[in-house]
Amino acid sequence: MVTGRFAPTPSGRMHIGNIYAMLAAWLSSRAQGGRMLLRIEDIDTPRVLPDADRWIMDDLTWLGLDWDGDPVYQSQRHEHYEQALAILRAMPAEPSAPSHAARLPLIYPCFCSRADIRAASAPQEGDRFIIYPGTCRRAWSEQPETVRARLAAGDQHSLRIAMPTPASSRAVCRFTDRVYGPQTFNLACDLGDTVLRRADGLFAYQLVVTVDDLLQGVDDVVRGRDLLRSTALQLYIRDRLVDGGFGGETDKTDCLELAFAHLPLIDNAAGRRLAKRERSLDMGALRKRGIQPEQVIGYCAWLLGLIDQPEPCMPVDLLDRFSWERVAANTADRRIPDDPFV
Repeated sequence: MVTGRFAPTPSGRMHIGNIYAMLAAWLSSRAQGGRMLLRIEDIDTPRVLPDADRWIMDDLTWLGLDWDGDPVYQSQRHEHYEQALAILRAMPAEPSAPSHAARLPLIYPCFCSRADIRAASAPQEGDRFIIYPGTCRRAWSEQPETVRARLAAGDQHSLRIAMPTPASSRAVCRFTDRVYGPQTFNLACDLGDTVLRRADGLFAYQLVVTVDDLLQGVDDVVRGRDLLRSTALQLYIRDRLVDGGFGGETDKTDCLELAFAHLPLIDNAAGRRLAKRERSLDMGALRKRGIQPEQVIGYCAWLLGLIDQPEPCMPVDLLDRFSWERVAANTADRRIPDDPFV
């Protein structure tokens, strides 16, 4: 049975862009007779707003977007992330490389600040992804004793996962997206070594989402196109976790059965991506104005290309007409007015 998921961050009230993505995820799973899980991604505690999880569940229920089972909170799953990180830390970056003292581990400490990285890197066009310049990776290879001394001294550091070298059989990640088609990423050049545990001790999104999707059996992933690049990284992390025996009965062929769909982004009238700080389009403001759930769902269905006009409807009304071919017919980002319900 197909398993999809809602995975909202409780950092504020959901807006039209969030509902648009959640409607697509719900339709993708339910149209196949699958399950829909609700996962509250509250691992980044400084961003969590009290009661935002309750607002999210109330809005989803109001909109007719149901889920199966109890919601799962990432903040209650630290033991899973600790176990996954421990497995990765015990692995070499290149399993087939010759054994010697300076061989790079899969997970290595990074002492660079954000300012250091910004100064040495350039953000990639489109998704603002910054490729790590490899400063501490080189330090581990060239001066391992210096690195160990800094660790012994208690210097603050994050933990990064090393991407495979160009000669590795894992150097390139390929997958097919149901909206944007075949995707190819060179992990070292297009993603670079990525933080899995931050310097403040918090687990990073890329690790926790991979662990949760693996353990929850999620095989139908729907999200914004800005995460296309992250999908390649998460597939690599997943592959290494499976190598280490994490995830129980999951085997390496599991990655081939995952389905991904990345959606065009929703921009505001000024052409900037919608954010939760834009209160005029959040669910709280819309509901206070008397906007009905059928209006919100109909507008989001129109944004997805499922109906020709933003006419009122409910999610169940869209099941017969949903297809990824309809969504993929227009891959341009959408721009909506400040008040789409005038």
